[in-house]
Amino acid sequence: MSFAERGTQAVSAVVALLAEAIDYAGLFPPAALDMPGAVAEYASYLESADRWALGKFVVPAARLEELADVARATRADRDGAYAPARTWRLSAVFAADVAGEMERVNAFHHAHGATGRGWSARVEAIEVRAQSADDVRAFAAAIPPEIDRFIEVPVSGDVGPLVRAIGSANAFAKIRTGGTTADAFPSSDDVARFLSACVTEGVRFKATAGLHHPVRGEYPLTYAPDSARGTMFGFLNIFLAAAFLGAGESETVAGAVLDERRADAFRFDDHHVSWNGHTLSIDQLAVARAGTIRSFGSCSFREPIDELESLRLVWP
Repeated sequence: MSFAERGTQAVSAVVALLAEAIDYAGLFPPAALDMPGAVAEYASYLESADRWALGKFVVPAARLEELADVARATRADRDGAYAPARTWRLSAVFAADVAGEMERVNAFHHAHGATGRGWSARVEAIEVRAQSADDVRAFAAAIPPEIDRFIEVPVSGDVGPLVRAIGSANAFAKIRTGGTTADAFPSSDDVARFLSACVTEGVRFKATAGLHHPVRGEYPLTYAPDSARGTMFGFLNIFLAAAFLGAGESETVAGAVLDERRADAFRFDDHHVSWNGHTLSIDQLAVARAGTIRSFGSCSFREPIDELESLRLVWP
């Protein structure tokens, strides 16, 4: 079924760039919803016209059973809230005890992984932090390859060896692009080096934290009325910088794309996206998604979609 048939209207180049790209992380700051709130939101997004952009539900592995309890109760209380046959796609965030966390995942799959009547879910991805190439190899060996393994690495300095180790393990890289304080945001140079390493090594990546907005700018760091403000990356900036690198542009160009604050500098249509005289075809965007760009995590799904609507890139 096409997006148009489902009632969604979006510029085709935007769909190529963002289809199933927004992993919903409502349990995490700054939203930090309780489990019932996050479950209700994700269930509604699964049935919305904007579900073409929706990725996985992100949950700490330690809270998998809590998720199941709440989701099953929600299904019982609100019959028809989401399709019974729609198995939820999960990304589980691991703590340091990878073996223990895998036991949780296996037990969860045994109890809740079957499709059919009622609620079911499957952990399709696992996210874990590594500090060294040895960590990367150990984590990749402990997690079955049929589950996507996203390994978060520090991005200051030379990230090449870590990304190379991730590629050798047939895993995926993860970059933290912000947080709830200004000092949590890496520099554009650090991000550009990470993206370049992913392109060079043929490693797909996920970005997370501080990516509520399409375009770089100064925004509140939390949802508190008196929140401090800071400069955040835009998810369009991140994805397009990676796509331009994949199309042969330099790190210098990628850094300039990352720093772009003018929304109208990015021009999308049904066949291309352009920026400052540089152009990517819809086919090149598809190649970038298949080869480098996997997803980004956001504690809000509506905020990115609503801001895309305000830019007239997506509309109801």
